[in-house]
Amino acid sequence: MTERDIEVLRPTREVGIVGYGAYVPRYRLPASEVARVWTQGQGGLPIREKAVPGLDEDVITMSIEAARNALARAGVDAGRLRAVWVGSESHPYAVKPTSTVVAEAIGATPHIQAADWEFACKAGTEALQAAIGFVGSGMADYAMSIGMDTAQGRPGDALEYTAGAGGAAFILGPAEAALAVFEASYSFTTDTPDFWRRADEKYPAHGERFTGEPAYFQHITAAATTLMKALDASPEDFTYAVFHQPNLKFPQRVAKSLGFKPEQIEPGLLVPVIGNTYAGSALIGLTAILDAAQPGDRILLVSYGSGAGSDAFSMRVTDLLPERREQAPRTQDYIARRTEIDYATYARYRGKLVLK
Repeated sequence: MTERDIEVLRPTREVGIVGYGAYVPRYRLPASEVARVWTQGQGGLPIREKAVPGLDEDVITMSIEAARNALARAGVDAGRLRAVWVGSESHPYAVKPTSTVVAEAIGATPHIQAADWEFACKAGTEALQAAIGFVGSGMADYAMSIGMDTAQGRPGDALEYTAGAGGAAFILGPAEAALAVFEASYSFTTDTPDFWRRADEKYPAHGERFTGEPAYFQHITAAATTLMKALDASPEDFTYAVFHQPNLKFPQRVAKSLGFKPEQIEPGLLVPVIGNTYAGSALIGLTAILDAAQPGDRILLVSYGSGAGSDAFSMRVTDLLPERREQAPRTQDYIARRTEIDYATYARYRGKLVLK
């Protein structure tokens, strides 16, 4: 297929975000505490701290909280949803869906399509892409997509500094009820072995020489530039942009290379204070932007999932956002609700102490 043959994805019916909600656990592990344990405090720190789920929290419980916030903003009864889709790489069960529990808890069952999605850190935007098609085809009026993770990191591994927890839920529906309307989307995918975890392994592994190029930067750049070109848009046409946030440097570097200014990405750049929330990373950044955006603002969202692929979305904020966003806690409210823990407490909460 030549570049001229490439078409971005547009539904036959206009679709938008009618409700959104975030959730971040209250516990925080400072990166300096990880360094104290493993490097005697030596070396630079990739972020300030990360969110850690409590003993009674997992992808299911956190998804339920975010979903309830999304329903509150949408003003839609859960019984009107026709899909509940949860994207994650840390589903609690190997054989049992997360989505059915979430759908039951929010009152969406039994007349519902439920499914769990996987594609590393872009599992959430995969579910979002599918919901656009589901609603945009007229098969449903409302569908919910969630990106949520309690990310894993091997003790002492570089990921342990950044692998956080949290995510976001979105309800998609007809454009006339939307807080932000999708203009178009585009996906760019290759088979790139940069990060993986086999079913019988507790912690993921990463091929470090693939992590930046040809993985993260190639895919995000290709997805973003192709979508902008198709829309005859440039970085100056967007008020905000949010990119997947595995660490602080990667989204800053890719934003600069694409021509975006720091002030365009800063409202959604949450990784320094909650860590990399994996399937929730780009999506929770979008919730922070929606908490601040004004009618007419244009937003670019680009995810990245190891393996590898990127989904890019362009959307415009409507007049309905300012009032409806006040119906649920803002993302910064969850970030501000903070309880610091030490490494020993973190190890206990994340099951890193194993007795045999």
